[in-house]
Amino acid sequence: MIATNNLILYINSIDIIMCGIVGYTGKREAYPVVLKGLKRLEYRGYDSSGIALINNNKLAVHKKQGKVVEMEESVLGKDLHSHIGIGHTRWATHGEPSDRNAHPHVSNSGELAMIHNGIIENYAQIKKELLSKGYIFSSDTDTEVLLNFIEDIKKNNGGSLEEALRIALKRIVGAYCILLISQDDPETIIAARKGSPLVIGIGKGEHFLASDASPIIEYTKEVVYVNDYEIAIVRPDELILKNLGNEKQTPFITKLDMELAAIEKGGYEHFMLKEIHEQPDTIFDCLRGRLFPDNGMIIMSGVENHMEALKNAQRILIVACGTSWHAGLLAEYQIEELCRIPVEVEYASEFRYRNPVIHPGDVIIAISQSGETADTLVALESAKEKGAFIFGIVNVVGSSIARLSNAGAYSHAGPEIGVASTKAFTGQLAVLAMMALKIGFAKGTLSEERYLHLMKELHDIPEKVKEMLKDTSNIQRIAEKYKDARDFLFLGRGYNFPIALEGALKLKEISYIHAEGYPAAEMKHGPIALVDENLPVVFVATKDSYYEKIVSNVQEIKARKGMVIAVATEGDDIIPGMADDTMFVPDADEVLAPLLSVIPMQLLSYYVGLAKGLDVDKPRNLAKSVTVE
Repeated sequence: MIATNNLILYINSIDIIMCGIVGYTGKREAYPVVLKGLKRLEYRGYDSSGIALINNNKLAVHKKQGKVVEMEESVLGKDLHSHIGIGHTRWATHGEPSDRNAHPHVSNSGELAMIHNGIIENYAQIKKELLSKGYIFSSDTDTEVLLNFIEDIKKNNGGSLEEALRIALKRIVGAYCILLISQDDPETIIAARKGSPLVIGIGKGEHFLASDASPIIEYTKEVVYVNDYEIAIVRPDELILKNLGNEKQTPFITKLDMELAAIEKGGYEHFMLKEIHEQPDTIFDCLRGRLFPDNGMIIMSGVENHMEALKNAQRILIVACGTSWHAGLLAEYQIEELCRIPVEVEYASEFRYRNPVIHPGDVIIAISQSGETADTLVALESAKEKGAFIFGIVNVVGSSIARLSNAGAYSHAGPEIGVASTKAFTGQLAVLAMMALKIGFAKGTLSEERYLHLMKELHDIPEKVKEMLKDTSNIQRIAEKYKDARDFLFLGRGYNFPIALEGALKLKEISYIHAEGYPAAEMKHGPIALVDENLPVVFVATKDSYYEKIVSNVQEIKARKGMVIAVATEGDDIIPGMADDTMFVPDADEVLAPLLSVIPMQLLSYYVGLAKGLDVDKPRNLAKSVTVE
């Protein structure tokens, strides 16, 4: 028998978080706190919003399809006084976007209000039971079904609202983050979570609840991350955590390592532009304390402590979604070359349903911007049950994947508010590059000379990105020139192929222009039929081992009257002499050059979207991370 040790790598970056939740109970006026919190969560993607307040033991709910500002305008002149409130931004799952399907929902009695992230999979069966009892529903949502189910249990059992919620949660199937208030108890918010994030901020005589820390950081840096299958009873001066067995749990207080400025635009027109320009700092922060080229050291304790499993892996399986799938594809090139370990790359959304073969002792590395992606979490839980070791690489401290993992590393990119991932992507690339270097050197497949050279090259990346971002006027001019194109083709070879895919994805996300990415050599196997004088073709054509081949591919496009936009290495005079327009990047080793060549892709998509008058921070139909299937 030959023992094998497989390494499975999970990556998700535009990991999509849908809906946002905010709650407050304390001494302040609740409405302004909840409203500001909802605005902080707008980046998550939504189609309606609403707030529930309690004043003089009377429940008031205000909700509206559209942006938060539309809901805000609809309540002008109304009495909004309250010291408790819950608010929600909804991304439609059950029921179309509308006023009536917006959250919060109110129970049949009018005494309870609830907001909910997630999906209740067996809601139809429960709804049928409630309809037979005479319950009436004013929306198409699974949330209203769950709320009335809770009320029905409370009414029939004669117990507390907390106990009714506990009983209901044992019956339902699905994912949820719930905030529940009752007009009979105007100081208490009861919350619960499973598979959808919830963080509670601790203040003096007040508590804040939210889907992530962005609505909380303005008021406190002390937070508690609620675990799956926990219920929180939250009052101004009290926080009680219990499991579904009604056993009290000890809240673990975490200090937030985040500043308010990180979630504000800081003078930039859009978050996306700010986050592109933050990359010299975020890549540096990712490398800081880990990469020491002068000493020939890479310090990553999570890797070092499990090096035997990593370097002896017989296979690496990278499973990813969206932008992070492209990071995984680049990692495939890096790991195979530097570590000589076979690598496969798959989509996480497909992988979790394929009943993959996982054995005890397998190593699974989970990489995620949000750390909350539903497909990845389910796959990790299943793999962990089968005895796999989980290594998490995430950007969000305290996220579900971070807490599920046995070990891991943070990418330190900071909060990413723009829906299209930029700095989180380059942070992931930096972490993956360090891992490949460290494992390859430890395994002996990477010579000391090459190892030291690549360490120095990686160390220099932040400064090179900084120089690139000093003047982006040329890319802005190119974007204006091509903003009315109907289609784009992005081509690259080798390490630049994943960047061509990423460029196409960014353009689609931000400008709604149809774009496709291909390996440049595959162009002749179909896509070249699209080439004419109206098709812009973006070549990622930096100087590398594929350079002569990419020059030939550019000539093939020009021979067919295609418009060529090139990403070329500074000092190159061949590619710019052939291209219609050129975006330059500094010279770098081809293994790490994608950290530079992706920057023009990000800026091009941003400026095209801007030229078309679109909301580049919140593209239509998209959300920041996906916590429902």
